[in-house]
Order: sequence, then structure tokens, then C-alpha cells
Amino acid sequence: MNRKRLGLLTGTHSINDLYQGLIPALLPFMALERGYSYTAVSGLILAATGLSSVVQPLFGLYADRHPRSWLIPAGFLLAALGVALSGVAESYLWTWLAIAMSGLGIAAYHPPATTAARQAGGSSQKAMSLFSVGGMLGAAAAPLVANAVIGATSLSATPWLAIPAAAMAMVWWWSTRSERASDATRAHARSRAVSPATNDWPAFLRLSSVIVGWSIPYVTVLSMAALYTSRELHGSHAEGALVLTCFTGASAVGTLCGGALADRVGRIITIRIGYILALPALAGLILAGSPVQAMLCAALLGTAMFLPFASQVTLAQDYLPRNPATAAGITLGLALSVGGMLSPLLGMLSDSHGLRTSLNVVLIVLGLASAQAFQLGNRHLEETAPA
Repeated sequence: MNRKRLGLLTGTHSINDLYQGLIPALLPFMALERGYSYTAVSGLILAATGLSSVVQPLFGLYADRHPRSWLIPAGFLLAALGVALSGVAESYLWTWLAIAMSGLGIAAYHPPATTAARQAGGSSQKAMSLFSVGGMLGAAAAPLVANAVIGATSLSATPWLAIPAAAMAMVWWWSTRSERASDATRAHARSRAVSPATNDWPAFLRLSSVIVGWSIPYVTVLSMAALYTSRELHGSHAEGALVLTCFTGASAVGTLCGGALADRVGRIITIRIGYILALPALAGLILAGSPVQAMLCAALLGTAMFLPFASQVTLAQDYLPRNPATAAGITLGLALSVGGMLSPLLGMLSDSHGLRTSLNVVLIVLGLASAQAFQLGNRHLEETAPA
């Protein structure tokens, strides 16, 4: 494990996902200061997430064919530039384009950075979990940063939000000044030429289907946990926020525990344990009779759902050893975005039949994903390692 390189990449992941989290954190300020409607806000969310998810696999293809380390700092710098411009844009169109630019930067960052983190971590699954938690911490800090900078002034202060990216770019430049991109490119080309491993697309598509079935309940619980607590369990707004905090905080714990567990017992067993534990945890959340019970079930659910996270990322890359960045782009971008794309339909179902009905539907989806998880086969790291 190259700990120095992994630490640097984890830091860039925190900065990149800080801007991913800043976009939704800025939307309430835009609605209040500019009078944007719900439709207008939804359009900005689409610009940030929808476009990013679609193009992320394309950046993965490019990173596989033309590996360039500069894509990593270019990605989070472009994300920062989009966020900085969104607050000073003079019209909704320019705001939409600025946020779309930020989404493109986030999409450009993830495939090459995830591949580099896998290389820096060697055979350790814990390394990928540390890299993933770095992004979670950045996203978690976004609301606090937005409130500190924009809440004290106005949207015209968004250029100040670019400072963390500029600082990280300087750290990146100083830490990698001795590297030569041409050497990295030739080494990558040689490893692809001598590696006997081939892409296992059927297994990769099966794993992608599992991740889609994972993303739907994850996004649904993330968006409905607070409302479910206040409306169905008659809790306060503070209790609803605590349920959501338990879920999101436990996800970081689950990611770290999942990486360590996978190093001890293997990826496939870790993935299966996660899905087995997630089913009763989600059922318990649905059957909860009080906010306290909901908090406990949400904490267990967040931990269980993220136990397989790092293992699924590395397994996807081992299924496609000749296209690891493409594998990361599809699994972290396109597959995970399906839950967000289906959220309006689940919202309509909640309006007509209640939140418990929607949660029961996603429990069925999670059950189907769990059944598919038991059909996954491992692919040992040595099979995909360069000769």
C-alpha cells in the first residue's frame, strides 16, 4: 500500500465531494434569494446529478484509453469553478450552465481517481473504504460550509467557496511534481499488454444490477427518513433530523468496517453479510413505532448497506480489468443514479398511498438485489494483476 499516495487521493476525494454536496446545500439559498420555484430547483438538481451520471462512464472510457493524472485536479477544480460561478450568474440559464459545469467536473474526477486509489491501495479493501469515506466526509461538511459562507452574506460570496479546491490543487502539484505523465502512460500500456485477464461483462452487468437494486432503497431512505419520522411516527423535526443523521453517519462506519472485514473474510462474504443485515434493518425501520426505534434501525441500515460498498467497487474493477476506470464510472455514476431517477415516482406513490407503502416497495427491491448478490462470484486479485 502506498500510504502517501492514498492519503493524497483521499484528500482530493474530500474536496471533490465537498462541491458535490455544496450544490444541494446552495439550492435553499437560491430559492430564497432569487425566488426559484420547485420546478426551477428540480432543473438545477438535474443539471448537477443527471448530466454527471450520464457522462461519468464516458470519462471512464477516456481514462482507460488515455490515462492522464491531470484529470484528477482538473475535475475538482472544474467542480469548484462551477459552484463559484453559480452564485454570481445573472440569469437562471447561466446558473444552470454553471451547475452543469460543476457536475461535469465531478464526473471527470471519479473514474481516474478511483482507479488511482485502487492502485495505491494494492490488494487492501480497507484502502478503498478509506478513499470512499474521504468523499463522505467532504459531502457531510458541505452544508456547514455553505451556511458559514453564504448564510452570513449572500450568494455573491460563492467565489470564496473555490478556495479549498485551489489549496488542494497546490498540494497536488507539490506532491506530484516529480511524476511524469508519459511514464505513467507507458507503464499503463505495458500492464494492459501483458495482462492475461479479460473483461467479464456478464458478471459486471450482474453486479451493476445489484448496485441498482441497492441505490433505489438508499436514495429513498435518504430522502424520506426525516419526513417518515415526523409524519408517520409523529416525531419532531429534530428527531427526524437525528434519524437521517444516524443513517448517514452509520454509512461512513459501515464503509470502514466493510473494508476491514473484506480483508479478513473476502469480498463476496462481506457483500452477502451486508445485504442479509440490511433487509431486517429496513423492515425494522418500516415497523418502527417510535422515533427512537427508527434511529436504531436507521443506524443499523446505514452500516449494513455500506458494508459492501468498497468491495463492490473493487469487484467491478476486477470484472473489467482492462477498463477499471470505465467500471468505476458505471458503478459509481450511472448505476447509483438510478435511485435518484426513480425518486419522483416513489414520491408520487408516497403522496397517494403513504410513505410506508414506498418503503415496502423498496424493501422488495432490496430483497431482489440481495438474491442477486448471492449469485456474484469472486475474481481474485492475482488474476487481474499485471505480469
